[in-house]
Formats: sequence, structure tokens, C-alpha cells
Amino acid sequence: MTFLVLFCVALAISGLGWYRFLYFISVGYGLSVAGCSVAMIFMYSECLQPSSFTLCFLLILYGLRLSGFLIVREIKSASYKKALPELTKTSKPVTVPFKLVIWLSVAVLYVMQVSPVYFRLDNVRLMLPVNFVWASIGGVVMACGLMVESWADVQKSQAKRENPKRFCDRGLYRIVRCPNYFGEILFWTGCFLSGFGSNQTALQWIVSTAGYLCIVYIMFGGARRLEIRQNKNYGDDPEYQAYVEQTPILIPLVPLHHLERYTFLKG
Repeated sequence: MTFLVLFCVALAISGLGWYRFLYFISVGYGLSVAGCSVAMIFMYSECLQPSSFTLCFLLILYGLRLSGFLIVREIKSASYKKALPELTKTSKPVTVPFKLVIWLSVAVLYVMQVSPVYFRLDNVRLMLPVNFVWASIGGVVMACGLMVESWADVQKSQAKRENPKRFCDRGLYRIVRCPNYFGEILFWTGCFLSGFGSNQTALQWIVSTAGYLCIVYIMFGGARRLEIRQNKNYGDDPEYQAYVEQTPILIPLVPLHHLERYTFLKG
């Protein structure tokens, strides 16, 4: 029943997409994660451990930061406004049934993403054996991912203010071309790890693993779309070409430089 409550929370908040389609997967995404985490704190307040509260707090911080950043970028960023029409293009017509499918799908996904924390809380309530070491490990990884993602967004925003027509290759972008997406993967890796030592059933493992794999797939797809867009904008720039060949696209130290040819990442 409590799992259904989380789904209803995600469904209600991600419903922002009915106002603007992109909000299903942007502002509505961040706020849904935060909203589900607030709901978990209230539902499990009587058995909330410090480690579980920390995980919920990190999810809330992540969701509010992401949504706030996206709203501010939409209002202030000229380069983002220029790219917005391309970002909102879909392979299918945006009909009401299509929107409904997207709405239901993303609500399910957002609940699956936070499910390792939910299962930990629910298993503590049921007094099942739970290892709290993994909660600490997951929390540290989540905090690192949040810091990487936040700092990458700040660095890119500063670079675009100084020179809107140039690609960003400063700070974290010297290490990897999509550090914000890498930070996102790192954050959800931590959330997934927090479920180790607490997931009790095959179903819990299936749900939490599916949520994790989906967000990783989405981040690789996002990096691929960004590469295609940057190739279009900067492909004739020798500096950009050198930067691309020297800098991994998504995972630091992993010599994966191009994703454009991997069409299965279209999503």
C-alpha cells in the first residue's frame, strides 16, 4: 500500500508535464524524487534511522537542486532557449494518449529509482535484518554524485555566460565531456548500493535494479544526444575535435569517446 502512495505522489507531481511536455522528464522528475522522499519520511517516521533519514535527505536535496537549476536555466539561459525546440522534439506525435503513456511510465520509473531507500525503510519497519553499512556507503556515493553534478552545472553556466558560442572544456569538463551526466549516474549508483544488505526478496532486487539500469541508459542516451548536437554546432572547430578525441564522453578514465554510432541509445 505504501508503494502505491509513492506512485500516486510521483504521478501527481510529474503531472506538470501536462502543462509543458518536457516537464514530465525535467522539472517534474526532480520534484517527484523529492516528493517521494518527503512521503517516505512521513510514512516511516516511527522507525526512521539516521542512515535512512540521510538517504531521504539526499534524495530531497537532489530533486530540489535539479528542478531549481532547470527552472532557472529555462528562464535565464539564451542558449538553452535556442536548443529547447530540438530538446522537445519526439519521434511520435504528442497526442493525449501518448502523453498519458509517458506520464504513467515516468511515475513508475521515479518510484523504481528511489525504491532501494523505500525497501530499506519498509524492511526496517517489518523488523527484517538490515545492514546499515551499505546505507552509509551508498550515502557517501550519492553525496559525491550530487557534488559532481552541481559543480558541473555551475561551471558550464559560467562558461556559457562568458562565451555562449564556445563549447565548455574547463574544470570537470577537462576530465569528462558530460560530468553532469556522470554525476547523475554516480548519485543513482549510490542509491542502488544503499539497497545492498537490505533488499530481502527477488522482487525488491528486480525493481531496484530496473530503476538503476533505466536511469543509466537514459544518461547514456542523453550524452549521445548532446554529442550529436555539439558535433553539429562545433564540428568544424579543430579545438573541439581535439577535445573530443582526448576526453572521454561520460565515464572518467574510460576511453569511450563517441556514442553517436550507438543507435540503440536513441530512446
